[in-house]
This record gives sequence, structure tokens and C-alpha cells, in this order.
Amino acid sequence: MAFLPTTAQEMREAGLDQVDFVYVCGDAYVDHPSFGCAIITRTLETFGYTCAILSQPDWNNDEEFLQFGTPRLGFLVSAGNIDSMVNHYSVNKRRRDKDNYTDDGVMGKRPDRATIVYSQVLKRLFPHVPVLIGGIEASLRRTAHYDYWDNKVRRSILMDSQADLLMFGMGENTIIEVADALASGMDVRDLCYIRGTAWKTKSLDHIMDDYIVLPSYNEVSTSRKTYARSFMTQYENQDAVNSKMLIEPYDGWYVVVNQPPLPLTQEQMDFTYSLPYERTFHPKYHYVPAIEEVQFSITSNRGCFGNCTFCAITSHQGRVISTRSTESVVEEAKQITAMPNFKGYIHDVGGPSANFSRPACDKQVEHGACASRQCLWPKACPNLKVDHSHYVEMLDAVRSLPNVKKVFIRSGIRYDYLMYDKNDDFFDRLVKYHISGQLKVAPEHVSAQVLDKMGKPRKELYFKFVEKFNEKNEEFGMKQFLVPYLMSSHPGSTLKDAIELACYLKKIHHTPKQVQDFYPTPGTLATCMYYTGLDPRTMKPVYVAKTYEEKLEQRALMQYSYPKNYFIVKKALEKAGREDLIGTGPKCLIKPYPPKGAQNNRKHGKPKRDPHR
Repeated sequence: MAFLPTTAQEMREAGLDQVDFVYVCGDAYVDHPSFGCAIITRTLETFGYTCAILSQPDWNNDEEFLQFGTPRLGFLVSAGNIDSMVNHYSVNKRRRDKDNYTDDGVMGKRPDRATIVYSQVLKRLFPHVPVLIGGIEASLRRTAHYDYWDNKVRRSILMDSQADLLMFGMGENTIIEVADALASGMDVRDLCYIRGTAWKTKSLDHIMDDYIVLPSYNEVSTSRKTYARSFMTQYENQDAVNSKMLIEPYDGWYVVVNQPPLPLTQEQMDFTYSLPYERTFHPKYHYVPAIEEVQFSITSNRGCFGNCTFCAITSHQGRVISTRSTESVVEEAKQITAMPNFKGYIHDVGGPSANFSRPACDKQVEHGACASRQCLWPKACPNLKVDHSHYVEMLDAVRSLPNVKKVFIRSGIRYDYLMYDKNDDFFDRLVKYHISGQLKVAPEHVSAQVLDKMGKPRKELYFKFVEKFNEKNEEFGMKQFLVPYLMSSHPGSTLKDAIELACYLKKIHHTPKQVQDFYPTPGTLATCMYYTGLDPRTMKPVYVAKTYEEKLEQRALMQYSYPKNYFIVKKALEKAGREDLIGTGPKCLIKPYPPKGAQNNRKHGKPKRDPHR
């Protein structure tokens, strides 16, 4: 069968008595290049290594982990495409009802902290077989990290999982280097030289590379200032060229983090996306909802030099952009158009930031990204090269294919980068060809102090973008709209800032249907601010809305017109001394009397517990 074996029977049907690797994954098995499991296993397969997929095993049933026998080289463990705790819990720490990465969206098919649970089971059952962990969950927990769900600093996942090696970042090159070393007979304990890996040791005597010793786990878990300083050291050592080896001491142990993997070249990117993916979920499933967003989409780039503080892309993929050739993107588009359920619409061509199709400046490829300077914040770096020509070429080529009616861009446009382009060619094409009625962009806020904590441009640039977008629509006779992504309760956002945002929403006559409350996840600078109350870039205090009441008020202000939010908004305005916004005037957010439906919310709207305690 074209899919890799997922059971012992399928392994035997493939003529295999033993596989080189068993890949244990918290997601259902989807053989599509948007899924890390598919990329890693297809890469191994192409280099001559055999793999079996153990997808969403019952962690209480040893037989499921034993079914493939002992792999020749080791077990690969990943929680899946999304951190298992984010997958399971909302920002209010309430259990989600649906898991899009499971058959029929059923919740509960993976454990909390899946990487740790799976690895511990494997080390118990196969104590002498290498266990190698990777994926987003492991990558962003490679050192001591604040854990929002436990509300404490947890150890490196390498320590808690008992794994032998951790692979972080984008792992195609790393996994082959690891596989080749193990296949040559090397002991997993000797794999201490490979980029994109972290390992543990009891002695530093044999380390010859230049390294930085971070504060110990005991220090960062007991001092927030020390945690912030340690985080900043790590934040400044994430570039593949400029970073140094990092060492974090534990009682009797050291966790050693090697330099990140080098960004993939265009040839390597093209290779990754040319592998023989089935492009769908395994036939044993009924329907895996996660396929819906990606089955007709194309990844054109990786990495992001936007550096939003609430995003962990920099920690995982790096700041230097890797991009595919036009020919590679077109070839994948042709495969999509040949799919039986293709209706003529390519849903997306993009990446973390769709219109980043080249490195931020010419020096980055050879010399790496600057440790102490950002490319877009607080203003565009003088060395920034703004060029959409390669992206335009890809979009035009895909759009011209037979059977393609429309090519949309849904993965997110960096409007600031777009506004810095003196050539309007891409802006014109975006408006004319690539929007499905609404374009979603992410100004995130309008308050200057909040935007500074987010690492986002000031509101004036966004307002200019809105004006230009409207002018372009009028020029081309289009009726298209902007949908701004906005965030509540980000570190730095006070009640005053939340009210400023509400007034802006009133001015543009927009009420967001969904509000993103800031979610502290491992690996982000904003999470460090949330935990420590300090901006690690300056070590100055940062206001953080942590109580349920504060977060509820900021969220409700963004949907001030909803009757259910009336009393929350009224209380917030009174608390802030902004009674001028309560009334019947054109600038008022709410009326002096409650609308129908508001009273019931005051009685029944409060949750049973404060999830942040």
C-alpha cells in the first residue's frame, strides 16, 4: 500500500519483519506535507530507511506499543502538529470539545503532555532502544520553560520524558544525519554534534565548542528576574549562523542545546515537497477535520522575520526565510488539480507570513539574522529588502494552470512589509485576484504601548494600509473587506488600552465575531512577560492582566455591543472613569440602560471557577 504501515499486519504485508524506526504520533496519520509526521517519514523512506506509524496509541495499553517489535534504530516521538496542551485546553483552561487532528474530531485520543507520556512508556518497555523526540511540543520545551497549565516553570522536556535525544526546529536534515549515525553503529549517547538537537550529559569535560552556560533550573524556577534573563539569552541565540551552544544545569545533569539547523536551501525545500505523499488521511479513518484547511493549499515558504512576541515561529523555524522554486510550487498545484474533489480553487499559497518570499536582507543567508536588531520593528531596518517578485511569479504561474479558477491567500499577509514595497504590482494583484471577499490581516491592537510589547508596527501604518486597500478596491471595481485580527489581554494591555481598542472598533463599525485572548504558550517572548511581569528586552516591568475579571473585561470590551457583555462593559468603563462612553452619543459604547438579555448574563455569566488561580 502507498501509505506507510500502521499495524503489525500492514508491516508484514509490506514484506517487513522489522522497521528501522517506529514513529509514535499524537495525531491521526495524515500523509500530507502540512504534517510533520508525513515529512519526516517520507524523507526517511526516500533515504532508504523503513518506518511504521504508531498513531494515537492507547497509552494505557502496552500491547499497542509492542506490536511492531523492536525497531532497528529507534523510536521517533511527536505529540503531533499542535502542542498537546493547546490542543486540549482553551485559554481559560477548559477542555475543548473537538480535536481536529483525530478521526471525526473525537477528543481524548492522546494524553496531556503526549511527548512525555509516550516516551516514558517506550523507555519502560524498550529500555535499551533510542527514543528520539521532536515536533512543536518538544521543540519549544527544549529548556526550562514557564508552563501556563501548571502555572510553574517546568524542566526541559528532555529530562521529564527520559528521551535520549531531542530534535528541534524543522527536522529533515537533522533526522537523516541522526539516522545515518545510528545506522553506522554509533551509540545514541555519542550523537552530541548534530545541529538542531539537544541532549543531556553529566559532564562538560568533552565539550570543545564555544558555549554559554545558562542559569540552572533551580535558579530560573525560583527567580523571575533570572528566568527573564535566561530567556533573553536563548532568544538572542536562535539563529543558525550566529548562535552558540547553550547549556542548562540541573542537579547532576546538563541539558545541552546545539546550534539550530541551517535553513533549507531552495533545492532542499523543493525536494521535501516533491516526496510521494498521498495528500490525505489513512483510509482506516472516516474523516480527519484538519485536512480541510490544507488539502488544497500549498506551502511556499518557511521562517518568519516578523518576530511578533506572542508567536513561536522564530523559535521553531527561525528568522531566515526558506522558499520554494516556482516550478516546485506549480508541480504541487498540478497534483492538487488532479484530485477528484478539486473544485477549481487553490485555498492558499503561503507560509507563516505568506508574502515573505525571500530573506529580509542580502546578508542573512551568509551571516544570519541580527541578534540585537529586528527586521520590521519598531521600524523597518534600513537593510530590509522588500521584493514580492518571486511570490508574484509563483501566484501567476499557479493561477494560469488549467482547471484553476482562483488562487486565494489565506495564511496571512504582513501588511507592513506590503506597505514598504514601492512597487504596487503585488498589491494590485492581491486585490484583483487573490481575495475571497474578505482579507484577514493582523494589526492585533491600536494602543502604542501594547503594539510595542507585541513587536508590531504602530497603528498609523495600519490605517494607511486600510486607506490604500480601499482605494485599490475602488480602482479595480471590487467590493472586498478587511477583517482585522485583534488580541485581548496581551502583556502590556491595561484597561485603558482595551477601551482605546473598543473605541476604534466603534469608529470602524466592526464587531469581531471571535476574540483571541492572549494564550501563554512555551517559547514566546510574550509568555516570558506574562510569567515574569518583565519585558526581557529591557528588564522593565510590564502590566499583565491575569485575573479572570481583568481578562473578561478586556475581552468583553471588544464585543461591547453584545447584550450579554453589557454589565461587564459598564463595570469596566466605570472602573476606568470613562462614564463619558456610557450614553446615547455617537461615540458612546453602551447606552445608560441595559438592552434585552443583559440581565440574565449578570446572573449566570460568571464561571464556576477562576481558571487562572
